[in-house]
Amino acid sequence: MKPVTLSPDDYIANQESDVQMVLAELHTRIKTALPNRDCCMWEGVFWSGSKQQIIGYGSYSYQRSDKKRVEWFTVGLARQKNYFSVYVNAVEGEEYLAEIYGPRLGKVKTGKSSISFRNLSDVNLGVLSEMIEHAEKITTETES
Repeated sequence: MKPVTLSPDDYIANQESDVQMVLAELHTRIKTALPNRDCCMWEGVFWSGSKQQIIGYGSYSYQRSDKKRVEWFTVGLARQKNYFSVYVNAVEGEEYLAEIYGPRLGKVKTGKSSISFRNLSDVNLGVLSEMIEHAEKITTETES
Protein backbone atom coordinates (compact mmCIF):
# COMPACT_ATOMS: atom_id res chain seq x y z
CA MET A 1 0.00 0.00 0.00
CA LYS A 2 1.22 3.48 -0.81
CA PRO A 3 -0.16 7.02 -1.15
CA VAL A 4 -1.46 7.95 -4.63
CA THR A 5 -2.51 11.19 -6.34
CA LEU A 6 -6.28 10.49 -6.49
CA SER A 7 -7.96 12.84 -4.01
CA PRO A 8 -10.29 11.50 -1.31
CA ASP A 9 -13.03 13.84 -2.59
CA ASP A 10 -12.71 12.45 -6.13
CA TYR A 11 -12.73 8.89 -4.78
CA ILE A 12 -15.95 9.59 -2.87
CA ALA A 13 -17.54 11.40 -5.84
CA ASN A 14 -16.91 8.35 -8.07
CA GLN A 15 -18.99 6.03 -5.86
CA GLU A 16 -22.68 5.14 -6.23
CA SER A 17 -24.93 7.71 -4.51
CA ASP A 18 -25.80 5.55 -1.46
CA VAL A 19 -22.12 4.69 -0.90
CA GLN A 20 -21.16 8.32 -1.54
CA MET A 21 -23.50 9.48 1.24
CA VAL A 22 -21.98 7.11 3.82
CA LEU A 23 -18.37 7.83 2.83
CA ALA A 24 -18.99 11.59 2.84
CA GLU A 25 -20.52 11.46 6.34
CA LEU A 26 -17.67 9.35 7.71
CA HIS A 27 -15.04 11.46 5.90
CA THR A 28 -16.43 14.64 7.48
CA ARG A 29 -16.56 13.07 10.96
CA ILE A 30 -13.01 11.76 10.72
CA LYS A 31 -11.64 15.08 9.45
CA THR A 32 -13.46 16.87 12.30
CA ALA A 33 -11.97 14.47 14.88
CA LEU A 34 -8.48 14.82 13.34
CA PRO A 35 -8.32 18.56 12.58
CA ASN A 36 -4.52 18.70 12.31
CA ARG A 37 -4.06 15.64 10.10
CA ASP A 38 -3.80 15.59 6.31
CA CYS A 39 -5.58 12.92 4.31
CA CYS A 40 -4.79 11.16 1.05
CA MET A 41 -5.69 8.03 -0.86
CA TRP A 42 -3.71 4.85 -0.37
CA GLU A 43 -3.83 2.04 -2.93
CA GLY A 44 -2.25 -1.34 -3.30
CA VAL A 45 -2.36 -4.85 -1.97
CA PHE A 46 -3.51 -5.03 1.65
CA TRP A 47 -2.26 -7.58 4.23
CA SER A 48 -5.00 -10.01 3.21
CA GLY A 49 -3.69 -10.00 -0.36
CA SER A 50 -6.67 -8.05 -1.74
CA LYS A 51 -6.32 -4.83 -3.75
CA GLN A 52 -7.63 -1.89 -1.72
CA GLN A 53 -8.33 1.82 -1.91
CA ILE A 54 -8.30 3.50 1.51
CA ILE A 55 -8.58 7.13 2.55
CA GLY A 56 -5.75 7.57 5.06
CA TYR A 57 -5.75 10.33 7.68
CA GLY A 58 -2.50 11.32 9.35
CA SER A 59 0.65 9.29 9.06
CA TYR A 60 3.27 7.65 11.17
CA SER A 61 6.29 5.44 10.72
CA TYR A 62 6.82 2.16 12.53
CA GLN A 63 9.18 -0.78 12.46
CA ARG A 64 7.69 -4.17 11.60
CA SER A 65 8.85 -7.42 13.17
CA ASP A 66 11.07 -8.01 10.11
CA LYS A 67 12.85 -4.71 11.01
CA LYS A 68 11.53 -2.96 7.88
CA ARG A 69 10.40 0.64 8.46
CA VAL A 70 6.87 1.30 7.12
CA GLU A 71 4.84 4.49 6.59
CA TRP A 72 1.15 4.10 7.43
CA PHE A 73 -1.97 6.12 8.20
CA THR A 74 -3.34 6.74 11.69
CA VAL A 75 -7.00 6.34 10.65
CA GLY A 76 -8.30 4.82 7.41
CA LEU A 77 -11.69 4.68 5.69
CA ALA A 78 -12.59 2.15 3.00
CA ARG A 79 -15.53 0.77 1.10
CA GLN A 80 -15.32 -2.99 0.79
CA LYS A 81 -17.59 -5.09 -1.43
CA ASN A 82 -20.34 -5.53 1.18
CA TYR A 83 -19.40 -3.22 4.04
CA PHE A 84 -17.52 -0.13 5.16
CA SER A 85 -14.33 -0.25 7.23
CA VAL A 86 -12.69 2.26 9.52
CA TYR A 87 -9.15 1.44 10.61
CA VAL A 88 -7.81 3.04 13.79
CA ASN A 89 -4.10 2.33 14.15
CA ALA A 90 -3.71 3.49 17.73
CA VAL A 91 -2.86 1.55 20.86
CA GLU A 92 -3.38 2.44 24.50
CA GLY A 93 -1.36 0.27 26.83
CA GLU A 94 -1.30 -2.97 24.88
CA GLU A 95 -4.81 -2.78 23.43
CA TYR A 96 -5.94 -1.31 20.13
CA LEU A 97 -8.62 1.35 20.47
CA ALA A 98 -10.96 -0.69 18.22
CA GLU A 99 -10.86 -3.44 20.85
CA ILE A 100 -11.43 -1.00 23.71
CA TYR A 101 -14.33 0.85 22.06
CA GLY A 102 -15.76 -2.15 20.18
CA PRO A 103 -18.50 -3.06 22.69
CA ARG A 104 -19.88 0.52 22.52
CA LEU A 105 -19.73 0.96 18.74
CA GLY A 106 -23.01 -0.79 17.89
CA LYS A 107 -23.71 -3.50 15.34
CA VAL A 108 -20.14 -3.74 14.05
CA LYS A 109 -17.43 -6.32 13.60
CA THR A 110 -14.08 -5.39 15.14
CA GLY A 111 -10.57 -6.65 14.56
CA LYS A 112 -7.37 -5.41 16.17
CA SER A 113 -7.55 -2.05 14.40
CA SER A 114 -10.62 -2.40 12.18
CA ILE A 115 -14.30 -1.61 12.57
CA SER A 116 -16.59 -2.94 9.83
CA PHE A 117 -20.32 -2.39 9.32
CA ARG A 118 -22.89 -2.64 6.54
CA ASN A 119 -24.92 0.51 7.17
CA LEU A 120 -24.25 3.87 8.77
CA SER A 121 -27.17 3.20 11.13
CA ASP A 122 -25.31 0.14 12.48
CA VAL A 123 -22.53 2.21 14.07
CA ASN A 124 -22.76 4.57 17.03
CA LEU A 125 -21.27 7.65 15.34
CA GLY A 126 -20.75 9.50 18.62
CA VAL A 127 -18.62 6.67 20.00
CA LEU A 128 -16.76 6.38 16.68
CA SER A 129 -15.90 10.09 16.81
CA GLU A 130 -14.84 9.74 20.46
CA MET A 131 -12.52 6.86 19.55
CA ILE A 132 -10.94 8.79 16.66
CA GLU A 133 -10.43 11.85 18.90
CA HIS A 134 -8.78 9.51 21.42
CA ALA A 135 -6.52 8.19 18.63
CA GLU A 136 -5.58 11.78 17.75
CA LYS A 137 -4.65 12.48 21.37
CA ILE A 138 -2.54 9.38 22.00
CA THR A 139 -0.79 9.34 18.62
CA THR A 140 0.06 13.05 18.92
CA GLU A 141 1.53 12.38 22.38
CA THR A 142 3.55 9.46 20.96
CA GLU A 143 4.94 11.60 18.13
CA SER A 144 6.02 14.42 20.50
